[in-house]
Amino acid sequence: MAITKEELPMMRYENLNKSFINGEWVEGRSDQTYDIVNPYDHSVVTTVRLATSQQLHEAIDMAKQAQKKWAKSSADERKTVIYKAAEYLKANRAAIVDIIVRETGGTLLKANVEVHLALEVLEEAIHYADAIDQVREIPSAIEGKVNHIRRLPLGVVASISPFNFPMNLSMRTIAPAIALGNSVVHKPDIQVGLTGGSIIAKAFEHAGLPHGVFNMILTDITEIGDDLLTHPHVGLISFTGSTAVGRHIGEIAGRNLKRVILELGGNSPFVVLSDADVDRAVDAAVFGKFIHQGQICMIINRIIVHKDKHDEFVQKFVERAKALPCGDPRDPNTMIGPLINERQLEKAVSAIEAAKRDGAKMALEGKREGNVLTPYVFIDVDNSSKLAQTELFAPIATIIKANTDEEAIIMANETEYGLSSSIFTTDLAKGEELALQIESGMTHINDQTVNDSPNIPFGGNKASGSGRFGNPWIIDEFTITKWVSVQEKYRRFPF
Repeated sequence: MAITKEELPMMRYENLNKSFINGEWVEGRSDQTYDIVNPYDHSVVTTVRLATSQQLHEAIDMAKQAQKKWAKSSADERKTVIYKAAEYLKANRAAIVDIIVRETGGTLLKANVEVHLALEVLEEAIHYADAIDQVREIPSAIEGKVNHIRRLPLGVVASISPFNFPMNLSMRTIAPAIALGNSVVHKPDIQVGLTGGSIIAKAFEHAGLPHGVFNMILTDITEIGDDLLTHPHVGLISFTGSTAVGRHIGEIAGRNLKRVILELGGNSPFVVLSDADVDRAVDAAVFGKFIHQGQICMIINRIIVHKDKHDEFVQKFVERAKALPCGDPRDPNTMIGPLINERQLEKAVSAIEAAKRDGAKMALEGKREGNVLTPYVFIDVDNSSKLAQTELFAPIATIIKANTDEEAIIMANETEYGLSSSIFTTDLAKGEELALQIESGMTHINDQTVNDSPNIPFGGNKASGSGRFGNPWIIDEFTITKWVSVQEKYRRFPF
């Protein structure tokens, strides 16, 4: 039975500061503790005693055992669990939004968007939970032979999620893996362990998921090192985070012949062509640059504007950026809250100071207020500069002038990354043609770069990662394809 609205005030997710192993909430056995801190006011949300490497190994062993039985569950059983987990999130939405705001520094808008996205992932998983029960028949050139193609669960999936959209970016691995008969060992970023781990564990506990199918470890690399990556029971590593860490994971997975699905960094271009509607482009760019303080892998990182539209775009964009309400994310009017921690803030400030030293022109100078950084806008930026080629992960906009539409597309591709991109134009046919020329996994015409859906092939090219989330592409990632042939008629052999 779902939690009623009357019970919501009693939900205290701060108390779920333990790991979830084999269906039990367990205290970490490390000597180390970690304070999860509100990025806005530095208040301690909760304190976690970290899980040890031994506890991680126990979780993986339990996941291996539980998966064998879960793989034999029916599609209806899997669908029921997914449905009940979604109902739990819906019933507890207000309490969950509160934790997201306090733990991630996200605004109320961002927190509600995140819960919505997580629910979409769960609800879509219901639609393909029966994929491992389906049989595809393929003709054979051999008389009397019938070819059956089946999908089997992969086994144990390791899930590692980041700090920015921790619930959604965790759920998009966890829900499909469970729906397809796998078990999961999940490590959220400890900074957001409640949003990225504990709430999800609570939802599946409420849903009646058999013990051991989902395990969640609140710990840090100082405790577990690469053990989650190298353990022989882990068949696939799903990671969302930086390209540098993604390369490390890819190297380990390659040596151990493990599958990976990696969603890594980005340097997404937002291209405004010579025929674009400037007002609409500005509307999209302001949202796509500044949502969640720019802390999104597919955020707009470079705004490339045709010279004929450049001055008008800059003027209107700066006016809008200057007016964005910044501050306490609990205020429903706030659009820009704090960066996740002091380290991220210092990186952003360092990028700004370096750009100033390099002579970058500033159209809007922001300021630091605690962990809140108000918008900065640089113009006449060189596309090859360090500023333009850095994934900023902060409310820092860079505007680059292009002499022609063709040059704008060339500039868009001049990056090692290839996650998301956008093109603004009134010629939709031309927009689609140019979209195919941009070397990114996703291109959005007359929209901004931050788009997600559980039924599209979400993922990047080049240094932005490999593999695809979304139905049905995720089915290939999280299952093994098996060929079973049945010789129904006696076959004569040549010897």
